[in-house]
Formats: sequence, C-alpha cells, structure tokens
Amino acid sequence: MTPREYLKSLMTPGHYIAALILAVGIPVTYQRFTGGIGAISNLTDANPWGIWIGIDVLCGVALAAGGFIIGSIYHIFGMHEYKPLVRPAILTGFLGYALVVFGLMFDLGRPWRLPYPMVWSFGTSSVMFEVGWCVALYLFCQFIEFWPPLFEWIGAKRARAFAVKLTLGATVMAVVLSTLHQSSLGALFLIMPSKLHPLWYSMYLPVFFLISAVSGGIGMIIFEATMSHRYFKMQTGHLSHRELDKLILGLAKGGALVLYLYFWLKIIGVAHEHQWALIATGWGAWWLVEVVGFILLPAFMFLFAVRRLSPTLARIAAVWTVLGLILNRVNVSIIALNWYAEERYIPHWKEITVTLMIITIGVLVFKFIVNRMPILLQHPDYAGDSH
Repeated sequence: MTPREYLKSLMTPGHYIAALILAVGIPVTYQRFTGGIGAISNLTDANPWGIWIGIDVLCGVALAAGGFIIGSIYHIFGMHEYKPLVRPAILTGFLGYALVVFGLMFDLGRPWRLPYPMVWSFGTSSVMFEVGWCVALYLFCQFIEFWPPLFEWIGAKRARAFAVKLTLGATVMAVVLSTLHQSSLGALFLIMPSKLHPLWYSMYLPVFFLISAVSGGIGMIIFEATMSHRYFKMQTGHLSHRELDKLILGLAKGGALVLYLYFWLKIIGVAHEHQWALIATGWGAWWLVEVVGFILLPAFMFLFAVRRLSPTLARIAAVWTVLGLILNRVNVSIIALNWYAEERYIPHWKEITVTLMIITIGVLVFKFIVNRMPILLQHPDYAGDSH
C-alpha cells in the first residue's frame, strides 16, 4: 500500500471523529499543564475529585480487569478453548492501565513526580502508596504477558521463547497484584465515613470494588470480543460466529454468578450498617437503580442468556454490566461523595474533552497494534503453539 493509499484508507467517519476530539483535546492538554488545573476544570477544595478520578482512574482500572481474568482462565485454569480471547483482552488491559497512568497526570499535574513513591518519598501509611506500587507492578506484568505477540511481530524468536516461559509467572503475579489494588481503591473510601453517603459507605467497600471489577472485566471481555469480531473481520475469520457465541455463553455463566454474589453482598452491606430506613428516601431510590437495575438485572440477563442459548442477550447483559460498574464508580467518587454539600460538582466541558481524548487514544492505539501484530490472528510461524 502506497502512502497515498494508506492516507486514503484513514478517511473514515470514525477517524474524522477521532481527529476532531484530538484537535480539541491537545490544546486543552497544553492549557492544563501551562495554566494549572483550575484553567480547565471545575474542581475545588470542596470537590477535589471529578471525572478524571471517577471515570479515568476508578473505571479505567476496573474495566481493565479483563486482562487478569482471561489470563487466569487460560494460563492458570487451563481452559484453552478461550485462547482466541486471551491476547485481545490482555492488550485491552495493558492499554487500560497505561491510560489510567496517563489520565492520572492530568489530575496530579506534575508527571515527573509520578515515580516519587517508588524511589524518593515512601508514604507507607497511605493506601495510595500500596495502590501506586501495585498498579506499576501490574502494568509491568501485563507488559510481560504482551511480549509474545510483540516479539513475534519483530521476528525475535529467542526473545519470544523466553517471554513465553515468563507468562505463567506474570499471570500469577498479575492476579495477586490486581486483587490487592482493586480492593485497595475501595479501601481508600473507608477514611471518608462522614463524606460518603451511608448507602454507599460500608466496611465491605474493598470487597465491593474487587468483585465489581471482576464482573465489569467479564463484561468488557465480551464487549471487546464482539467489537473485534465485527470490525476486524479479516483477522477473525478463523473463529466462526458459532464458536465465539459458545465462548461468550461460557463467560456469561461466570458473569451471572459474580453479579448475583455482588448483589447479595451489597444487601449485606446495608444490613450491617443498619441503613434500611434510608432506602425509602430519594437517595435510596437512586441506590436501588444501581443495585437492582445494574447488578441484579444483568445477573438475570446473563442467566437467561445461558438457559436460552442466546449470545445476543449475553452481549446486552455485558454492556449493561459495564454501564453499571461505571455508574457505581461515579456514585462513590462523585455523586454520593459530599452528598450533603451545597456546592455540587459539575464537570467542565474541558474535563470531558480530556476524558474523551484519553478514550480515543486508547481505541486508536488498540487498532494500530491489532492491525500490525498477531493479536487476533496467530502468527504462521507459531501455528499450533499454545501461546
């Protein structure tokens, strides 16, 4: 393909939208790092956390959990029929965590200080110290799991063989680290009993964050696999619709189980805190929307999808689960936080632009890698290889 043909191939509606978002987002980024956080956000001392923490960090970390989930299913539990979903899910998880770090820079404002907790200032009494270390190490583990397709792409056979030997160890470490930092992000809110609404505050917040990340990760695996099968048809021809549907229904069983367990843990959380009376309030109605509408409902949708062998219903349940996870993180970090304050936080349009720009960069990088590396297709030199 000549350069002219390549540029012509980029002229699609999706790329036009991406270019427009980047055209607005890049100047906003420059304004953020030259004019300060107040220049592009509505964050204040009363509302120091906005959508950059609620969506870019909390949702980003949780939705990227698909990497360690599918890695565990394939490498640890030996369910090799899920091999077609492993590399795309690990790539999604790796990019998701990388973009969480990138997005965190907008909130912190001094990117060069990001390594400080690792090498200079050890805040061992802070939950964020543990989260920072775990996320950094987990990102490295995901990078190791990404090495095999990377080395296959550049033709480094010895390096690829060495990377394959590291994969199982990296997967085990990824599971341990992910368990730690997913729950620690929930533990971060344990120090805010007076700020977080009682219906969302619970001593089980670390467990809530961990199990909801597992359900959201399953939802993201199904969503990502469906989108890849639809938009990268040239590379997914080896996997028939029937085979993909079978894998999705298998994941739906896990999704139903995890969501059902998550629902009852939420109920136990309210019972433990003796907050039943708050269910009858306006905040209680909003809590029921989240718990019944976005936890219990998709659990039954997954269940019916399995019983009726309906992959379409499983796909809808997966999207519904992802939306429910986003709603939960936004509720905990923004809506139900400082719920009694007169001054409410409404994101500035430039904050939304930054978030859209980060998501756009993630999609473009995913597409760039998938179109070049053996992510969806198996490299012909390694046909039949289990990795």
